[in-house]
Amino acid sequence: MIKKSAVLASMLLAGCAVGPDFQRPAAPAVSHYTAAPATSTVATAGVPGGASQRFERGGDIPAQWWQLFHSPALDALVKQALARNPDLKAAQAALLAARENALAGRGAYYPSVGVGLSANRQQDPPGALAPVPSSNASLYNLLTAQVSVSYMPDVFGLNRRTVEALQAQAQVARYEMIAADMALGANVAVTAIQVASLREQLKATQELAGLSAHVLSIMRYQLAKGYIGRLDVAAQETQLAQVNASLPALRTQLAQQQHRLSVLAGRFPGEGPAAAFELSDLQLPQELPLSLPSALVAQRPDVLQAQANLHAASAQVGVAIANRLPNLTLSADAGSTALAIRNLFTSGTGFWGLGAGLAAPIFQGGSLRHQERAAKAAYTQAAEQYRSTVLAAFEDVADTLTALQQDAQALQAAAAADKAARVTLDLSQRQWKDGYAGYLAVLAAEQAALQARVSLVQAQASRYADTVALFQALGGGWWHRADLAQDDHPATAAHTTSTKASHDP
Repeated sequence: MIKKSAVLASMLLAGCAVGPDFQRPAAPAVSHYTAAPATSTVATAGVPGGASQRFERGGDIPAQWWQLFHSPALDALVKQALARNPDLKAAQAALLAARENALAGRGAYYPSVGVGLSANRQQDPPGALAPVPSSNASLYNLLTAQVSVSYMPDVFGLNRRTVEALQAQAQVARYEMIAADMALGANVAVTAIQVASLREQLKATQELAGLSAHVLSIMRYQLAKGYIGRLDVAAQETQLAQVNASLPALRTQLAQQQHRLSVLAGRFPGEGPAAAFELSDLQLPQELPLSLPSALVAQRPDVLQAQANLHAASAQVGVAIANRLPNLTLSADAGSTALAIRNLFTSGTGFWGLGAGLAAPIFQGGSLRHQERAAKAAYTQAAEQYRSTVLAAFEDVADTLTALQQDAQALQAAAAADKAARVTLDLSQRQWKDGYAGYLAVLAAEQAALQARVSLVQAQASRYADTVALFQALGGGWWHRADLAQDDHPATAAHTTSTKASHDP
């Protein structure tokens, strides 16, 4: 009987954590992101950014994926942003705070030890029945020094579930920081691409405005001579006005993107970007890694953040259940008390005490029961939010794959239009030189060629920008960076469909 009692007591002291043990959600049972599996895109020969892109199924993403564009200017911009961006630094500080809170919560695993020293000058009323000093003095000093120890055995796992929730919240902050890091690199790359594209569009539009103005001056001369009617001149004036009206919008967009690029890099808008950037500086990556769908949920920071939120909600269910159960408190204190400091710790002044207390909630107006129900509802909410995040992640990849394929076809069409416009311009110039066509036909052909050039620049920029979007949609390769990955490579987690949450007693 004594042996059984000892075993029961040890089990109570060791405790068991009430509530559900967290299990990582299984990877979705899908094999493709789109209805028709992506393999490659069409190629457009002789055009920068026109190479065919092949999707390497199951390929891995490098940590510095932006280096695949082979642009020193882009490398410099991304590195400066990662080093100076204040939003990223704020996310890093939030992660540090969450980790420290988790470490602080672990203190509940250990006994609490405190020391105290008190000194009192006291006077008892005349005729007191029991004066403290043996000398019966009514005015005296009382000095006490003691050490107190208290400990709450984690019988039902309240402390462990609380720390588990704090650790999960630290993981939430961690994946928020990783997501901010990945988004920052992608935003810098896309913004730089937009700056280069807008700069070329603005240049072509300014040339188009100059040609339109030249055509208008010729037409006004012809009108004065009676060769053409006022309607033709009015049509050209309208075209010139429309071209000129597009210039302020382009200048505004270019300035805004330049300001955005400066701010992303931790600089003030007026300081300007650190380096000039042109589309010609880029090389389109031809081999694009395409992570398996089963690996995506173990790579995307937003999915992992939603999973950590789910873990924290699971632990909070255990906390709510444990709050409805009894708590055991063990305490001890020892010390010395004397009338003079020189007599402290001498023989006959010591005291000690041991205690144990058991407290259990009986009636709390139903609050504990409703808190438990609320925790379970919050877990259901977190589970649905996790599923929504996974679906959005797959949608993001599917949309990007579709965009890349359509971008390639759009570039092919834009390149064909550009080529046709240049042929038309060449023929018009020859006919004009030989006297078979008027100069207005040449200018019209030049206008068409410049418009085709703007469309071609836009198509090239879309291919580069959506290539960046694919790297971000697949997770950004953060697991290859020692400062982010730590020891949880997602390749290992991707093959684990469920795991019990670890507890550190």
